[in-house]
Amino acid sequence: MTASAGGRFRISRRQLLAGTAIALAAGNLVGPAGTRAASAQDAPPNIVYIVADDMGWGDAGFHGSDIATPNLDALAKDGARLEQFYVQPMCTPTRAALMTGRYPLRYGLQIGVIPAAGTYAVPTDEYLLPQALQDAGYSTALVGKWHLGHAKPEFWPRQRGFDRFYGALVGEIDHFKHSSHGVADWYRDNTPIEEDGFDNSLFGDEAARVVRDHDGAKPLFLYLAFTAPHTPFQAPQDYLDRFGHIEDENRRAYAAMISVLDDGVGKVVAELEKRGMRDNTLIVFHSDNGGVTSSLFAGDTKVAGSLPASNGPYRDGKGTLYEGGTRVVALANWPGRIKPAVVEEMIHVVDMYPTIAGLAGAAMKKNKPLDGIDVWAALAEGKPSPRSEIVYNIDPMTGAVRQDDWKLVWKAALPQRIELFNLRDDKSETKDLAARHPEKVAALKARIEELAADMAPPLLLTEAVRLTFYAPPVTADPSLLFSLGD
Repeated sequence: MTASAGGRFRISRRQLLAGTAIALAAGNLVGPAGTRAASAQDAPPNIVYIVADDMGWGDAGFHGSDIATPNLDALAKDGARLEQFYVQPMCTPTRAALMTGRYPLRYGLQIGVIPAAGTYAVPTDEYLLPQALQDAGYSTALVGKWHLGHAKPEFWPRQRGFDRFYGALVGEIDHFKHSSHGVADWYRDNTPIEEDGFDNSLFGDEAARVVRDHDGAKPLFLYLAFTAPHTPFQAPQDYLDRFGHIEDENRRAYAAMISVLDDGVGKVVAELEKRGMRDNTLIVFHSDNGGVTSSLFAGDTKVAGSLPASNGPYRDGKGTLYEGGTRVVALANWPGRIKPAVVEEMIHVVDMYPTIAGLAGAAMKKNKPLDGIDVWAALAEGKPSPRSEIVYNIDPMTGAVRQDDWKLVWKAALPQRIELFNLRDDKSETKDLAARHPEKVAALKARIEELAADMAPPLLLTEAVRLTFYAPPVTADPSLLFSLGD
């Protein structure tokens, strides 16, 4: 503890996080309705965790979109709409934060995504959420996109806590060919397979099959990670026909992809109901980052024409530290356990690790100190969140932190830029208040510097150095010289 100016002691952020982990290990965190999570009277719930890929905040029906999402809308209506749910600004960091309960800056995944040629992964000494749930007696399955390491088999899902895996290892694939840069990327468990079909349709069918085949002797953790609506903008013709009224070709395909995703969610919910599992199943849904508004972050596929995502009132999109890149569409639903409500409490994706572990009765003995905090009471009943700070990201060039309503965005690379916003009054980040509140700027800069002091070197930069200075040279075939002359 440290002493404040008034002589009173306050708990540091690091001490609070360590205390959270200790409480989890002791089983002292409360669960639904004030009872201990996963007590002898309450069977551990099934958990269906669904992640969309690059879906804009404004592209869900319950946020007023013209894209129909009836299955997501039903879950939102009967559950909690999480209106201040934060993720990392890009795909790999968000998925890593979910799986570890720790900010990506802790282990070098704070910049970019793992590229197709990348040789690194979420470090294997991180104790991932599915490993914790396996140890708690869960059956675990990943259907869809991994994107947390593909270069070595020890990085793959089956070796990181999933009993079953079906889908793609890398970040972006052709949705029909199931390949990245012409290289096939489609697996069942550890075995490459060949299949026809639109990937997201196959994911929905497979996820429903996982539920249908589930042995009820164990609770189920199903992580359903769609590749929709990430580029390339592709969809089956019957889904494109649903949106024939949309003139823009990219927007039509984007809408069709979201519709495939929504239908897949509906298939899973229907199967849960058929199996009699629905009343003891927590469903969480959110996007991995905001919708794409800049071609710089559209992915490997070259996009001709406009970018179709909408992030509603929020500034910018994927790849940025503004709200449009990090505050995402999200919901949680559990009949009888989560009250239907619009929840305005701050929640970060790292919080889902301790929250789910608490509900599952998982012992937190192997994990490193968590950045996540158990937010079950905020999810279930809309009670005040224990979280007062959002760490958007910290890397050697940029950083952003929010404390209560104040948010600082710091571009430290030259030319330097510092912006301060009050999100209570200006959720669209249109008014920079840095010049008017230098004391607040100083406090938030100090917090960013404190976090940066503990930052691991970004693995993407290390990889770039390897490829730049240590990769063998690319040379032409010498036989070509004979055709060139002098």
